[in-house]
This record gives sequence, C-alpha cells and structure tokens, in this order.
Amino acid sequence: MERISIRVPRKKKMSYLLPHLHSGWAVDQAILAEEERLVIIRFGHDWDETCMQMDEVLASVAETLKNFAVIYLVDITEVPDFNTMYELYDPSTVMFFFRNKHIMIDLGTGNNNKINWALKDKQEFIDIVETVYRGARKGRGLVIAPKDYSTKYRY
Repeated sequence: MERISIRVPRKKKMSYLLPHLHSGWAVDQAILAEEERLVIIRFGHDWDETCMQMDEVLASVAETLKNFAVIYLVDITEVPDFNTMYELYDPSTVMFFFRNKHIMIDLGTGNNNKINWALKDKQEFIDIVETVYRGARKGRGLVIAPKDYSTKYRY
C-alpha cells in the first residue's frame, strides 16, 4: 500500500524573532527601564494576519533601529491589562514610549495614540520611528508623521 503525504503550507509567523512580554509587569518594566531608546510595543495576536504582516516589518527593521529603539510584542489575550487603557480593539496596534511617557503621533487618521494597521514598507516604518525618536528627545509628546495616512489619500 502506497502512502500519500500532503504538505499543508504554513503561514509565515515572524513573531518568534522579537521578544515577547508576558505580563503587565513586564510591559511596565520594559517601558520604565529604557532611558535613552524609544520603546515600540506591538499589541495584538501572533496568529492574526495583520499582526503577522506588521511583525514581519518590525523584525526586519529591528537590527537597523537597535541603537535608538527597542521592539517588543504583547499578546492582548495573554496580557489584557492595557486593553481598556489604550483602547486595544484593533487586530494590530503599535505604540511608542520614551522615558516612561507615551508618545503620540499625528498620522492624519484622527487617532494620534497608535498605528492600528499593518505597514508593509520597511523604510516607511523607519521614517516614522526616526520622527518619533527625534520629537521625543526634544520633549514633545505629539509628533507629526512624515507622511499623511488619512483615508482620502489611500489607494
């Protein structure tokens, strides 16, 4: 009898390349401990398609940004502590912190607290991070994104 094997294609899972924070305390410590670098946290689910796309970009730029930013992932089911406080209802949410302060970014979307969609362009994300870092170092709590992401310009 001949055995037939079927290969099931696996979805790309980039989240294993970046450090995860598994508790509210760990998230707080990550934000508090970093004095000179920007703390970037992706809130979401590792299995979510949008998060996978964002994780791919985050993992690919992590080495480039290591001198002025550190990236962490948080599963919002495992760590629900911040869901209400930061209104984490979207599949993927990226937030920025600097010296224990949440840095808001005006992306032209009306929501200045976070990036709640998956960016596909690495350079675009690097530009955003550089802008946030420069503004945060100057003491600004709100920075203007290098590109307008309002829906009227989306294609």
